[in-house]
Amino acid sequence: MYQPKGIIPAMATPFYPDGSLNLDELGNQVERFIKSGVHAIFTLGTNGEFYALNFDEKVQVMETVIQKAAGRIPVWVGTGCVTTEETIQLSKRAQSAGVDALSVITPYFGQVSQKAMAEHYRSVAKAVDLPILMYNIPARTGNSISKETVAELAKVENIIGIKDSSGNFDNTLQYLEITHREFAVIAGNDSLILSTLMAGGVGAIAGTGNIFPERLVEMYRAWESGDIVKATQIQDSIRPIRDCLKLGNPNSVIKRAANLIGYPVGPARAPFDGDYSVWDPALMKTLEKYYPELLKK
Repeated sequence: MYQPKGIIPAMATPFYPDGSLNLDELGNQVERFIKSGVHAIFTLGTNGEFYALNFDEKVQVMETVIQKAAGRIPVWVGTGCVTTEETIQLSKRAQSAGVDALSVITPYFGQVSQKAMAEHYRSVAKAVDLPILMYNIPARTGNSISKETVAELAKVENIIGIKDSSGNFDNTLQYLEITHREFAVIAGNDSLILSTLMAGGVGAIAGTGNIFPERLVEMYRAWESGDIVKATQIQDSIRPIRDCLKLGNPNSVIKRAANLIGYPVGPARAPFDGDYSVWDPALMKTLEKYYPELLKK
């Protein structure tokens, strides 16, 4: 069964100014990522604004990405929904579309017990014949997957790993400690990519990949070759743009930064589009000072 590794950008979903899907630019972004040397691509995650898309739009996005990738690179699709039934429906649709693997965020909005969480994931895993990566991001969902539940679900054949976006590195370490080494633990916080790799993780699904995928690939390759000094320097270089995420909804800020460096992925969907008059001066100052090469593209 396919095992994830390396740098996997969490793709933004391009929109036109009126908020409609820009599938042509979505295809352009697939080409961009493939040329950058990333190890896979991931669509319909948090940075892909899955929460702002309806079922049919999600299908359009996944089909466009799969068709454009044309088997050249693995395609991950986020299929987690609020309910188990809808998650299964979207996961089956993704399987029929030809995706390589699924990322399934925890149920959100309503509180979920660990027992119900485990049953949710088992039901989804049983419904499809695809590798499943669990997605833990409690700040957004209100629900966190405990280390005990992760250890239990790691025994399910096609649940192959977990993306930890908790921002709590000790939580990531506990996932690593309690699961077998074939179970993939992936960084979901871009500040912890190198730390996760050095602790035994296999890679990262990275929102900043929308800004500088080549830089993240270079860091991974440096780590892979044992050049920890270089890898650390690159990891540290991500901090300035990460500091800009406090300007607003983080994935919306990343999308705006991608626009400013010449990738027309458009606005985030309302009401998450933010106040660009506030964002742009701070983002441009950061880009000009720390990443001038990106503005020359």
